[in-house]
Amino acid sequence: MRTPYCVIMAGGIGSRFWPMSTEETPKQFLDFLGTGESLIQQTYKRVRRIFEPENIIVVTHANYRLQTIAHLPELPEDNILLEPLRRNTAPCIAYAALKIKKRDPKANLFITPADHLISDEDAFETQIRKGLDKTNDSDCFVTIGIKPHKPETGYGYIQYDELRSEGDVYAVKAFTEKPDAEHAKLFIESGDFLWNAGMFIWNIEALSAGLDKHLPDLMSTLGRAWNDLDTKYEADSVSKVYAECDNISIDYGLMERADNVCVIPTVMGWSDLGNWGAVYELSNKDDNGNALIGANILAQQCKNCLIVNASESKALVVSELDGKFVVQTDKTSLTFPLGNDQAIKQIAKAVRVELGEDFV
Repeated sequence: MRTPYCVIMAGGIGSRFWPMSTEETPKQFLDFLGTGESLIQQTYKRVRRIFEPENIIVVTHANYRLQTIAHLPELPEDNILLEPLRRNTAPCIAYAALKIKKRDPKANLFITPADHLISDEDAFETQIRKGLDKTNDSDCFVTIGIKPHKPETGYGYIQYDELRSEGDVYAVKAFTEKPDAEHAKLFIESGDFLWNAGMFIWNIEALSAGLDKHLPDLMSTLGRAWNDLDTKYEADSVSKVYAECDNISIDYGLMERADNVCVIPTVMGWSDLGNWGAVYELSNKDDNGNALIGANILAQQCKNCLIVNASESKALVVSELDGKFVVQTDKTSLTFPLGNDQAIKQIAKAVRVELGEDFV
């Protein structure tokens, strides 16, 4: 039986959650729904149902080492992999794969983002164990597909073959990028499309072979750091080669090109928590449809609003708003229409230019 390992990808900025998520303290280290745990803590707690601490790897940006240690004190510090630059998910996963392969050439791997929400953790555990069982003695690439309940334009989709399956594991026909509203509706009506959750399961030999075949330049570049992995020279060695790695996603670089991909259709109360609109949907609301997160909030004559006070020193008072989200931090306040979350990145860029780096 292969030893199961988990890789948590935790290097992003979460720019669509500005001003709460910043380069200094990004999305994965925040508690958006007032649960008392950051997203990375929730993710770690969830995967600990399956994986031992010594077999959990976190890949994050070098700037977030101390925050990762503070949020995950149980995790061995040697299991925190530091990216000197952001290069998307393929280099992140390839780096972790090399590290794990050097430690255990017969490993079984589960890959997950650090910043998603999953409400049904029993279903999560059941399906991930099912995937690990599949890849224990098979070279297929398993991905987790979420059964959709509405046409969603913010997610990628996976089309699967209902006639080709082994148990609850189905062959994948195609990956599809985020669709427009019309195509999303057609996907839901067809019944054979799933949301792409960005979670993957494979054994180390299959992953290594797939990366070597489909991303040979990436593996050749990262491979130059092989001898220094798990030594005092690792950080310097990785830093030298990382700038040469292409900025490419694992979906595009590997999964869409491979011919041995399968999917487990799943219902587990999943959300990628990709924008403020998702936070509003998932939050408890009062009789006026308002979701209030944080302390010292006074909302008068407001309806259908998300109001977040992330400041411990300021009160937040809002009046006569409809369909807005309001976010206050110690540095910045933002009021914006709900449903226009894609514009937040541009707003943050404008703030950087007009007001300076201190506010982003």
